[in-house]
Parts: sequence; structure tokens; C-alpha cells
Amino acid sequence: MSRVIIEKECGCFKRSDYQNNVEYATKEEALTQALEIAKDMNDVFCKKHVFQAVENGDDIVIKVDMN
Repeated sequence: MSRVIIEKECGCFKRSDYQNNVEYATKEEALTQALEIAKDMNDVFCKKHVFQAVENGDDIVIKVDMN
């Protein structure tokens, strides 16, 4: 099992339909989902943050940087 973890939940994330700490059967599935989520967050959210998916052991962390 691998999880997609949002490092810091900004206001846009909290208002979205996304959930934190979601488990996936494989690391590949988690990575695919994390990359899609990070891209969507970068495209749709308020542009105050930049999101990037990074591997951390078996988990994928979506890191948040100020824009």
C-alpha cells in the first residue's frame, strides 16, 4: 500500500473535493494519482502555491511551495 499525502493543506485544498492520506494498492498507482492531483492543483487553485509530487519511501508527498 502507498499513500498520497498533502504536505500542507492550504485553503484551496480544504475547499476542494480532494482528500489527504489516500491509500492506493501500488506505488505506481499512487504516483500516477499524485502527479494528476498536483497538475490539477497547479492549474485550478489560486496560484499562490506551487505543488509538486515527490516520492518518500512507499508514499508520494505533494509538496507545497509559495509562488
